[in-house]
Amino acid sequence: MKKLLTIIALLSLFSISVLRAQTGKVYDNLSLPSKILKSDRKFAVYLPPDYETSGRSYPVLYLLHGSGDDQTGWVQFGEVLNITDKAIANGTATPMIIVMPDANTGRRGYFNDIKGDWNYEDFFFKELIPFIEKKYRAKADKRGRAISGLSMGGGGTLMYALHHPELFSSACPLSASVGPLSLDDAKMSMRKANPNLADTAINTYYNRHSALALVNSIPDDQKRAVRWFIDCGDDDFLYEGNSLLHIALRKKDVPHEFRVRDGGHTWTYWRTSLPKVLEFVSDAFHQF
Repeated sequence: MKKLLTIIALLSLFSISVLRAQTGKVYDNLSLPSKILKSDRKFAVYLPPDYETSGRSYPVLYLLHGSGDDQTGWVQFGEVLNITDKAIANGTATPMIIVMPDANTGRRGYFNDIKGDWNYEDFFFKELIPFIEKKYRAKADKRGRAISGLSMGGGGTLMYALHHPELFSSACPLSASVGPLSLDDAKMSMRKANPNLADTAINTYYNRHSALALVNSIPDDQKRAVRWFIDCGDDDFLYEGNSLLHIALRKKDVPHEFRVRDGGHTWTYWRTSLPKVLEFVSDAFHQF
């Protein structure tokens, strides 16, 4: 009997160690110094279960939060650890690093300010990505990078992938803020905060920060260089922009996946989006 109990105890300890080995890790209070933004910038990172033991390099998903959240949003409300661990364990996602930067400190948003005094997009490409690829065993090529995000982060996903299609294998905007739907909308919204802006400045900013304008202006081969997955709930208040984006891509014959599911602008919706995002970007990591 004692021998049997000893065997059971050993098996239990082995099972616990195996379960622990299959769990990734999240660090949600990390930071890097930014000369561009003149401050330390927070970020969170998910490391896959075998990161500490494998010695190999991993593809990276940059996962952007929405307005009002910070780098902890996808960790706390999006359950990124549990969802990604499950996707890796069941084989629908490849092991990957997930980087979640903070775009809610100092100023809110992922873009360079129109006045040129807060250049977050420059920080993202010139400081954050090089920092991640130096600090972690991250693959440093187009095939090994993907980007996704929700709401404001969905807008960041669209802009970053359209501005730099040479850097990302796939892009997955969720419930995205696609930017102004027209130049008149841009003038109206931007002059609320900056009443003295010149028309030329607004025109330039609109042409660079409206997904609809970019889809209609940049070369087709650049739009087609990225695998697109667009997801928005049928009750989401941003339905119009996402629907118009789908139509614009169809008119340009740009291959993309477009999903409209039951739901609104909620974490309940985005938590169910994440497994498909992980599967979609994993396909891209393998295809190129």
